[in-house]
Amino acid sequence: MNGVHDLGGMHGFGPINPEPNEPVFHHDWERRVFGIMIATFGGGHYNVDQFRHAIERMGPVEYLTGSYYEHWLASLETLLTEHGAITQAELDARRAQLSREAK
Repeated sequence: MNGVHDLGGMHGFGPINPEPNEPVFHHDWERRVFGIMIATFGGGHYNVDQFRHAIERMGPVEYLTGSYYEHWLASLETLLTEHGAITQAELDARRAQLSREAK
């Protein structure tokens, strides 16, 4: 594979500066995404290769600008709609609800 997702050994992306004492989750939504991943993976909705491949199908800009858990969320949305666990309409409705609640 030679694409935006295969950054190993590439130069020009600047230093990696890990945050000292970095927490596992920076935000509550990241903790929820982690829980959903564990539950849906354990429930047999997809396997680890499908999960990784869904991340690799993200658009280049979304992939490069997204955080670790944003990649996971994109993968979950892709796989759960593709495998029929949720519909796109249900996903869109929930996004709209969360957006209204955030205001």
